[in-house]
Amino acid sequence: MEPTKLETTKLETVPGVSVLLGWAPGTEAGSRIRQLAKAILAERLEIDAAFVNVQREAPVQFGHHTRLIAVVDGREVPLMVRTASFRTASVVAVFEPTRLVGLDIRARQADEAALHEIRAHSHLWGSSFWQEATDESLVVHWSRVQAVRQADPRGVSIRPEAVRLDPPFAKAWAPERKDAFHLVDLSTGAYVITLAYGTVATE
Repeated sequence: MEPTKLETTKLETVPGVSVLLGWAPGTEAGSRIRQLAKAILAERLEIDAAFVNVQREAPVQFGHHTRLIAVVDGREVPLMVRTASFRTASVVAVFEPTRLVGLDIRARQADEAALHEIRAHSHLWGSSFWQEATDESLVVHWSRVQAVRQADPRGVSIRPEAVRLDPPFAKAWAPERKDAFHLVDLSTGAYVITLAYGTVATE
């Protein structure tokens, strides 16, 4: 039996950040992520994907959340890889190490449990949004929050309710960080997809 072919779509994003969406029923996230990352890296490096090895960084301590690294000819490629998955779909971004990038992907239609979590832990500046928000706009807002948490080096230690978004969902602020994260909507079809990006602090 032949393996399920991964359907892919290149998503238009900001200069310096390459993003690829892939989905296929019956596939595992790890397999999808590596295939997508290899495809992006091969294009950026202008080499055949067979020469790109995507592997997980060795943990430096117990419980450390490792990242994916790309290796070509035994040397680590100076590019960063960020990923997110939801059920049978994954999205992968490759970018320069001077950037902070986060991704989130989820279904447009959330169940009641997910909507309850969103209302409990996600906030905007100004309360009018919550009175007028549709279920889909709540999902979009939550996706923006999660992408910011992934982009910030502190990750999940940032509480969702501490992330603040401007009403147009174009920028977001994490606690104790002066510079805003920029938000890009990459949504397509049945998926809400968010890219959050900022710059690495130089201080």
